[in-house]
Amino acid sequence: METLSPNIFTNDMKATITFYQSLGFKITMSVPEMGDDLVWAMMVNGGVTMMFQTYESLADDLPEISRQDGGSLLLYINLKDIRSFFEQVKDKVIVLKGLETTFYGATEFSIKDNNGYVLTFAEHE
Repeated sequence: METLSPNIFTNDMKATITFYQSLGFKITMSVPEMGDDLVWAMMVNGGVTMMFQTYESLADDLPEISRQDGGSLLLYINLKDIRSFFEQVKDKVIVLKGLETTFYGATEFSIKDNNGYVLTFAEHE
């Protein structure tokens, strides 16, 4: 195994792309359906790759995938200069937990994305 790239499902691709662009992600690949509407997009920020896909694009291919926003997972993203990043995004996102130092020595904060997923950003200083 070499990498892990989550594929997160969304009902609103445009809002999802805008949200992740506010975190510094850039689109590297995308798949349009008809016209300008994207059904899948890959976004990258440093060494982190996230993919986003509309529920409709799967149709009945994978009925096992829940069609509800959010999920029982937390995406844990390591980065450098967490305090500066927090200052850049704190007024653009829903902050669930502000900057704090954990018992294991990491500085972390958690936010909720526009699809209900929790992202925890961490710096191990």
